[in-house]
Amino acid sequence: MTTEKLITGKTKLLGVIGHPVEHSLSPAMHNAAIAHLGLDYVYLPFPIAPENLEVAIAGFAAIDLVGFSVTIPHKQAIMPLLSEITPLAQTIGAVNTVSRQNNQWVGTNTDIEGFIAPLQTTYQQDWSQKVAVILGNGGAARAVVAGCHQLGFAKIHVVGRNMQRLQEFANSWSNSPISENLQVHQWEELPKLIPQANLLVNTTPIGMYPKVDESPLSLEEIGNLPKGAIAYDLIYIPKPTQFLQQAEKQGAIAIDGLEMLVQQGVAALKIWLQQETVPVEVMRQALQKHLGLG
Repeated sequence: MTTEKLITGKTKLLGVIGHPVEHSLSPAMHNAAIAHLGLDYVYLPFPIAPENLEVAIAGFAAIDLVGFSVTIPHKQAIMPLLSEITPLAQTIGAVNTVSRQNNQWVGTNTDIEGFIAPLQTTYQQDWSQKVAVILGNGGAARAVVAGCHQLGFAKIHVVGRNMQRLQEFANSWSNSPISENLQVHQWEELPKLIPQANLLVNTTPIGMYPKVDESPLSLEEIGNLPKGAIAYDLIYIPKPTQFLQQAEKQGAIAIDGLEMLVQQGVAALKIWLQQETVPVEVMRQALQKHLGLG
């Protein structure tokens, strides 16, 4: 039997900002963890339109919000409104987690930690001789590139469709050690890249609900993926995506985006609660149940 937790004047506030935000899975995950830990906190979704961002952040300070997650479209727009941004978030150029420290807002990015978590635990190996091929060059690809660099990949190939955007993506890393291992390619070059891939990551929205029958790659393209490579899709609905189904048929190991979502949440909660351990399994199960997967 669970007793319903009462929210009082002492309850500490956490939340997520986005526009829209009602689809966010973060409240289910974080509130399950908070309940499990028996803490007097609540995690709320805050729908904030872009033009209201600045006043909202000031309001959060006024009501002493402990911290919040940042989702689309605010991950970059929020940066000028924060007092401090961690080097990691600076590198990616986006913030997904904000905490209140010494009466100031500090922004960081836990997407890298979320992305690399399964590659550091279940699938841990020496990545220093390995090649990563990343599909897409948007915001999510930035966290993946930084994560692959942190893992020590020898080569990181980013593949996109728009040469100008690819060039801008490459140039944005020019002052970073990441640029030494990073190469950008147009989509037509995929046939020669996929046979080299030890890790193939989809950061594009192709294959996401409602277009669940689509994959960023043709069967022919994915047919060249080496057996035993890891295919990693940042999408978590449907489970598994066409991309991962096709990769598994080739003998690849499949990882979906649910684990990244859990692990970036775990990293954020540790920051807000200032504690080393949080109930990962509780958070994972809450998400699976919420998505009807558990």
